[in-house]
Amino acid sequence: MTSRTTIRFLLNGETVELGGISPRLTLLDWLRLDRRLTGSKEGCAEGDCGACTVLVGRLSQGRLVYESVNACIRFMGSLDATHVVTVEHLKSPEGMLNPIQQALVDCHGSQCGFCTPGFVMSLYGLWLSEDNPSRARIEQALQGNLCRCTGYEPIVKAAEQAARLRPADVFDPIEATRHRVTEDLTAIKASGSVEVVTGDDAFFIPSTTAELADYLARRPHATIVAGSTDVGLWVTKQMRPINPVVFIGGLDALQTIEHKDGATRIGAGVTYAQALSAISTSHPAFGKLLPRIGGEQVRNMGTIGGNIANGSPIGDTPPALIALGASVTLASREGPRTVALEDFFIDYGKQDRQRHEFVESVSVPDLPEDGHFSVYKLSKRRDEDITAVLGAFFLRLNGDGKVAEIRLAFGGMAGTPKRAAAVEAALSGQEWTEVNVLAAAALMEEDFSPLSDWRASAEYRMTTARNLLTRFYLETQGEKAELVRRVAGGSR
Repeated sequence: MTSRTTIRFLLNGETVELGGISPRLTLLDWLRLDRRLTGSKEGCAEGDCGACTVLVGRLSQGRLVYESVNACIRFMGSLDATHVVTVEHLKSPEGMLNPIQQALVDCHGSQCGFCTPGFVMSLYGLWLSEDNPSRARIEQALQGNLCRCTGYEPIVKAAEQAARLRPADVFDPIEATRHRVTEDLTAIKASGSVEVVTGDDAFFIPSTTAELADYLARRPHATIVAGSTDVGLWVTKQMRPINPVVFIGGLDALQTIEHKDGATRIGAGVTYAQALSAISTSHPAFGKLLPRIGGEQVRNMGTIGGNIANGSPIGDTPPALIALGASVTLASREGPRTVALEDFFIDYGKQDRQRHEFVESVSVPDLPEDGHFSVYKLSKRRDEDITAVLGAFFLRLNGDGKVAEIRLAFGGMAGTPKRAAAVEAALSGQEWTEVNVLAAAALMEEDFSPLSDWRASAEYRMTTARNLLTRFYLETQGEKAELVRRVAGGSR
């Protein structure tokens, strides 16, 4: 039973309770227009530029963690039982700058200043969670922050300078209140679910999956929001109605990762950032893909379950999961059902999910000892860019070098993530040789009729899909994962 009609959260140093708000209201708009906290800026309104970056603290398995997020696509309804930290909160009681802020001053890391608060908050999140981060890790933390003026070198140097000071050495507003904040958020979470209804607007925050299933049975046309990295753009860019909304980001039951019976089960609410360690351990090639999904803020918000449920033909994780033979479990008040992930995608914009069902988890089988698996993403930018073509490849050979099992899955080649059935059939039972691979790759047109758009032409997509299969073959023969790029007069 619903126990509250208001959301409760902490903003910097105060407790906030709100009712009567729209499910479409973003954190950025509320901060700037209602609270006049204007340090967070709107640059893109789609989670790309990072000017709106704030930290959101939440309880994860009983532990308080802070993550950088994009306030421009984060809905207020998703903030119940969290601690929102903006750039205005960083200075000490005496007015001294935070070490990150001071380092940016010392290293001349700011010019026009528009993007600077976002850089500060991204680096602050890294500073809180990691001692002495490498340059590569600093750059990764800044993937979701864009600057047109300064160039990134002084900003990276500022991060390196700030790393020499830790919270134990200087005042830090989060460390100073961590115990109290943990207690406050625990109390809010324990106070049950929330339903806010204002005129035609409504949103629901369940405290259990049973409540979620019951609500969807009563309101089957509700929009389910986990990380809002897609739905946020429905509102900010497409002005789409999403009413009523169910916010599921606080459901602990959907945020578990467990290994059992030869498979890794990932809850639908597990974010890309949360999944990185487990996926990198069980499937290293898959783990290398996750840091290329959006920026750090997007990976802290977006979920693998959401990437599946959204059904985008260019979603990054479904092809890899399909190639690995993953299955998805859907839940409802009628009980769970499990389907092979490749069968979940029916047609463009259509998935095998009834209105009253929600994605509960995805199960990823272990890679067999004799199995080969690789995944490749092609995009205009290496980092924080949408896929043009993504290919995922699984292969198992029998004792005489013939193909015993093969799955080739692609994104960006059809209206859904899809396997190359004709190519697979041509290779099954055949010797795994370059001649056979090239002959089978020529059949790719039987499987796909890609479209041309601003990301890539149809010809480019078809050519690179074939080439990725060739690359996979070469890697199974001992070529390095990062293949040498041939140029006139030699190689580099």
